[in-house]
Amino acid sequence: MSGLLFNRRQMLGIMGGALAAPAIIGKARAAEVTLRLHHMLPPVAPMHKAFFEPWTKAIREQSDGRIDIQIFPAMQLGGKPPQLAEQVANNVVDIAWTLTVYTPGRYPISETPSLPFMVTTAEATSVAMHKFMDEFGQDEYRGMKPLAFHVHAGGKFHMRDKPIQNQADLKGLQIRAPNQSVGKALSILGAEPVFFPVTEMAVGLANGVIDGTCLPYEVVPAFKLHELTSVHCAPAEGGRGLYANSFALLMAGSSYDRLPDDLKAVIDANSGIDLSRQIGKQFDSFESVGYKMCADRGNKFVEIPKDEIERWQAATQPVIDDWIETLNDAGHDGKVMIDRLNQLIDAETA
Repeated sequence: MSGLLFNRRQMLGIMGGALAAPAIIGKARAAEVTLRLHHMLPPVAPMHKAFFEPWTKAIREQSDGRIDIQIFPAMQLGGKPPQLAEQVANNVVDIAWTLTVYTPGRYPISETPSLPFMVTTAEATSVAMHKFMDEFGQDEYRGMKPLAFHVHAGGKFHMRDKPIQNQADLKGLQIRAPNQSVGKALSILGAEPVFFPVTEMAVGLANGVIDGTCLPYEVVPAFKLHELTSVHCAPAEGGRGLYANSFALLMAGSSYDRLPDDLKAVIDANSGIDLSRQIGKQFDSFESVGYKMCADRGNKFVEIPKDEIERWQAATQPVIDDWIETLNDAGHDGKVMIDRLNQLIDAETA
């Protein structure tokens, strides 16, 4: 099935609808190219409203209406979130936004920034990730055209009632882990990691099955974390955060290749490292909404000192060593890559 549809009779004015395209701006004209963008989040999510809708609108305007990108949120085109990259590779969809840790080990280079303590701000780390992928990951998404790489803001501990300020506070607590590597780190630090899908996490918190969860503030509104938890524990600013999952915005290579040169130029102008920076910056800004909801409810905030985080980072080095072996097994020089990613993160944060 070809994901790239050429239809000279279809008018932009009838391409809205509840599922996909934003409102039409400027004079109506026939779209020469219709691209389908697939992602996992509901249409109320900040990423959908604050990024995907403005981004597709900009491409439509800059192409003078010749490119229309229809957005299909919440997996409306079928499949499950771990299949999004393969949907692009197999030309089922034209563009997809995927979370790399949903397919552990499948894309190990782009999964590397999801390791523990590999984040400062989302903006700085997203730029570092894009540079890292330019240096090491050119072949990881063979047959696809990566448009951007990024991370979300650093995760925090959202706890039912137990504050975390040092390693001793973690002992015996059941905490929902966001990925396997962070789960291993939590186990080393004394917690008992639990692997719930994020959709089941709210029930686990409400029923007391877990004591807390690791997530950025960005997800607070969607899951009402401010009501399910009362204590929020975050690393001190200026140092490394707990973790940040990494993402890839991918376009099918065949969909891009079929575009005429002037329309390729429009896609190029709206992708690349500047787009990675923009998405990362938006994820940093998303944090303020969730934080405010927690504060307005009167919840407690705890800061984990920078030197404590550095001790945790040293203690969880075995997780990094295991990942170096994973990269080595995939034919890479894992230590060189980890060292380089750390250098890029520090350089972008300075």
